[in-house]
Amino acid sequence: MASALAHPGLIVIVAGLLLALLRGHARSIVALGAPLAALALVLSAPEGVLWRAEYLGLDIVPYAVDRLSRLFATVFAIMVFGGALFALGQKSRLELPAAYVYAGSAIGATLAGDLVTLFVFWELMAIGSTLVIWSAGTSRAWAASRRYLAVHLLGGVLLLAGVAGHVSATDSTLFTQFALDTPAHWLILAGFLVNAGAPPLSAWLPDAYPEASWSGTVFLSAFTTKTAVYVLLRGFPGAEILVWVGLFMVFYGIVYALLENDMRRILAYSIVNQVGFMVTGIGIGTEVALNGAAAHAFTHILYKALLLMSAGSVLYATGRRKCTDLGGLFRTMPLTAVCGGIGALAISSFPLTSGFVSKSMIAQAAVDQHLLWVYLALAAASAGVFLHAGIKFPWFVFFQRDSGLRPPEPPLNMRLAMLLFAALCVGLGVLYGPLYARLPYPVDYVPYTGAHVVVQLELLLFSGLAFFVMLPMLRRTLTITLDTDWLYRRLAPRLVHGLDRLLAMARAASRSFAHLLLSRLGAALHRHHGADGILARTWTTGGMALWVAILLAAYLVLYYA
Repeated sequence: MASALAHPGLIVIVAGLLLALLRGHARSIVALGAPLAALALVLSAPEGVLWRAEYLGLDIVPYAVDRLSRLFATVFAIMVFGGALFALGQKSRLELPAAYVYAGSAIGATLAGDLVTLFVFWELMAIGSTLVIWSAGTSRAWAASRRYLAVHLLGGVLLLAGVAGHVSATDSTLFTQFALDTPAHWLILAGFLVNAGAPPLSAWLPDAYPEASWSGTVFLSAFTTKTAVYVLLRGFPGAEILVWVGLFMVFYGIVYALLENDMRRILAYSIVNQVGFMVTGIGIGTEVALNGAAAHAFTHILYKALLLMSAGSVLYATGRRKCTDLGGLFRTMPLTAVCGGIGALAISSFPLTSGFVSKSMIAQAAVDQHLLWVYLALAAASAGVFLHAGIKFPWFVFFQRDSGLRPPEPPLNMRLAMLLFAALCVGLGVLYGPLYARLPYPVDYVPYTGAHVVVQLELLLFSGLAFFVMLPMLRRTLTITLDTDWLYRRLAPRLVHGLDRLLAMARAASRSFAHLLLSRLGAALHRHHGADGILARTWTTGGMALWVAILLAAYLVLYYA
């Protein structure tokens, strides 16, 4: 029986459809009010199955709440409100409605109790996020949105195939934990990992997200990859392969972010890096690790949004996105610089910020399971995060060499959004109790111990020292980084072009051969049947009688033989 409670995700989606029609203050009221209403519903909804139906003999559960789904739906609703506040001045009439359909679908996916509902919201997310990228209105955004959609349609096909196989084998659509024991479950895992930005398709994220508008990238940073983290937490906790996938993502993001010149591509690569920490925690699979992955997803949404708001404000004010074109902006954009600095400290897991109280849980889980090499890799990666996102981004954009630009601070709504998320990043780092109380498992972990704080400060201080020592090597240059998308953006078209040329040559050769063959056949026929051909000559009656006699004799010989 369906509950009378409204669905938070559908409220946000309907609000997005209304935003396409509304103007002025009514539009702003709906944009800010809908996510608050969704947040209130998420926080007040009782645990359990709230909506249930049957379709074609399948059990459909569009609305189910437990601690894990409530945690993700909560931070998604907060993100919608903050992103909308930041984007109120966006001139595009498409972006905000598309972002609300995208965000509402993400909330719907976290509250889905069955695989059919999950798949429907999963594909709506792909459509909404593609429109967010497209709404930037540039040729680069249009091209990136097509590549983005192609990758996510591939992920959707993998997920659909896996779901179909699972339902066929079990006659159940319920979304529960899966074992990697059938091809269907491997396909489901592959579909989830595509959205997580896992290899070998990680490049879709830094390819597409930076091409959105100054506000669109803020929305994009929050939902697709974190919904993937949620479904991995629910579907594949403890899958050992995720440890190695996560560690690859961690270092992949660091290396490419250090090479990058575009400030938003730096932050896009750091999304892959941070999701790698979460995937590693899911692979470890203990309660501490899963709590850490869930908490880190929560805090990451907030500090990554803050970092991209800071970068978006710079792009809004200057129209420039490359580090080589920026520098010295703290003089006229001090608030943006401070908020960006807070986000940089949070992503670096600096004590008293939200990143510290979440990421340290994953490292502690590796220690508890005696996974020494995993712990050392995560520690090295923490230092690398401080290098590219904690120092490189704010240093090259706001400090170091003066670019001569003197842009003003962004409008009030954008400043308020940054201040809100900066307060959340610091507040959760200091008062982490409410976050820990909402994690899926009971928390028996204290982040602020002498060992945790000292080890983390040592990592940050030495990585900071390494940055300034190697600063000449890290100087800003006009570079283009080659990623795995080179295979389908450059190599594949060249291969197709080369194959097309080979086929064209083969077609030309076959036409020439056919023409030559037909010409010779025509000439032979003309020799025999033409006006002067042997078969066209006039034969005497006696000669014809002789040939008839010869043919009859041959027939008789063959008959009696």
